Amino acid sequence: MNRNERIGERIREARKAKKMTQEKLAELLAVSPQAVSTWEQGKFVPDPEHLTALAKTLGISLDGLFAEAEKDWELKPVNYDPDHMFTFVKGRAQMLNFPQTLALMDLLRRAHGEQKRRSKHGFEAPYVVHPLTMACHALAMGLKDDDILAACLAHDMVEDSDLKLSDLPVNDRVRDTVRLVSKNQIPHTDADWEDRYYKNIRKNPLACLVKCLDRVNNIAGMADIFSREKMIRYARETDKYYPALLEVLKKIPEWNDAWWLLRYQLNTTLEAFKRLL
Repeated sequence: MNRNERIGERIREARKAKKMTQEKLAELLAVSPQAVSTWEQGKFVPDPEHLTALAKTLGISLDGLFAEAEKDWELKPVNYDPDHMFTFVKGRAQMLNFPQTLALMDLLRRAHGEQKRRSKHGFEAPYVVHPLTMACHALAMGLKDDDILAACLAHDMVEDSDLKLSDLPVNDRVRDTVRLVSKNQIPHTDADWEDRYYKNIRKNPLACLVKCLDRVNNIAGMADIFSREKMIRYARETDKYYPALLEVLKKIPEWNDAWWLLRYQLNTTLEAFKRLL
């Protein structure tokens, strides 16, 4: 049985479990009964515009529909190279004479040295790949600024280590950015704490930039790390809060290219995941 036939069999089984005829399913999806028949015979796979409605109507997940077909390939670890990224960022900081970035490079392994990003599939990577990837991303977009790179490297140091804001070898602008993006710096005592968290970030363009870089990196890797439920929560949070952060970036002329690229990366990656979820 080939891939399309396996998918067709799953559609047929789910339809029959719902005690639904091909004609009724076709009516609910606004397609012809012949289309449903070709899906179930494995001649064609439903096109993307019908997949979500099909899964919802039949009460199955897209994961469940395609799961067996996914076994056709081998999952491999993501190609992280923290040593290369460390050398790259440090070399650029030395070339550009960025004192804050250089000071934080020395602090990075102390803050995150033993922490790991663990995969659901048995892979793991040193946590330092996350801030280093953000710094590399910023440099790749032409953001050659000591405050930006320093904020990328330090953004999780206060939240995920024993370091305090006062321990960071940075200026007040970077320190305030780290304070704003660190969730442990805001009380979680009421239901609207997340609204307040993002409202405060919107007041600081550098915090908006760091948060968008952080989100792009986390969304790209969330399928390997998060549960399905957490991915759904993360997608909803991104939909709700990040358009406003991007609007702040859009107003900074020297960040216009970065705004466009971050908006593109966030939207395309998020929409791809929403369709699969």
